[in-house]
Amino acid sequence: MTGTDRLSAEREFHDRQAADRAAAFRSGRADLAFPDAAFLDHETWVRPAVAALGDLRGRRALDYGCGHGMAAVVLARAGAAVTAFDLSPGYIAEARERAAANGVRVDFRVADGEHLPFPDAAFDAVWGNAVLHHLDLARAGRELSRVMAPGAVGVFCEPWGGNPLLAFARRRLPYPGKHRTQDEHPLTRRDLAPLRDVFPGLEVRGFQLLGMVRRVCRNPAVCRAADRLDAWLLRRLPALRNWCRYAVVTLRKA
Repeated sequence: MTGTDRLSAEREFHDRQAADRAAAFRSGRADLAFPDAAFLDHETWVRPAVAALGDLRGRRALDYGCGHGMAAVVLARAGAAVTAFDLSPGYIAEARERAAANGVRVDFRVADGEHLPFPDAAFDAVWGNAVLHHLDLARAGRELSRVMAPGAVGVFCEPWGGNPLLAFARRRLPYPGKHRTQDEHPLTRRDLAPLRDVFPGLEVRGFQLLGMVRRVCRNPAVCRAADRLDAWLLRRLPALRNWCRYAVVTLRKA
């Protein structure tokens, strides 16, 4: 599949998702207004990942592949001047409505993460959630480096592919929310090599080792116990991070 075909397939897939979400809004099953905690605490890695961006007051922030726009709203409420883009016009339409419903100003664009329509050194902070694993990381890395100002930080939350048992489950087993495009796959350390060429100080932090049980278990006490055990294990045995469900990838522009 060519790069153009891949991007067209991605746009079509996410436009279908956005259309399904729009139908839910029209039927009154969803609310565009939300508190920050609804985004920051919907997965265990999100709050610490946003914190890694640092103090956003007065900084220029890019929501890279903004989807439904919740992150863009949270970044704007934290004091950033936010620009957000997505490949899907359908998602951009939802994100604009969400920003308006929450009373924040965000500059939304329809764009492709491998060909960014922004000037050099335009941003001090970049946020992305489940977007890098859809992209050609050599192209994306060059564009990220171009639009990040000196000293800028980029933080990306991505599904991680280092656990062979989890890889089998992702391929073979049914579970809630299992929707993906043809070409996407969880990232591995090898996949990150093109990004590391551009950002030599790239950092990877794993989340949800035992905590991935929450994909099939809704018992809050069990999930909290798994999270506490994860914190203990991952501090003492860092190599286990490669077996986690998700990773937070941090990039810093020199």
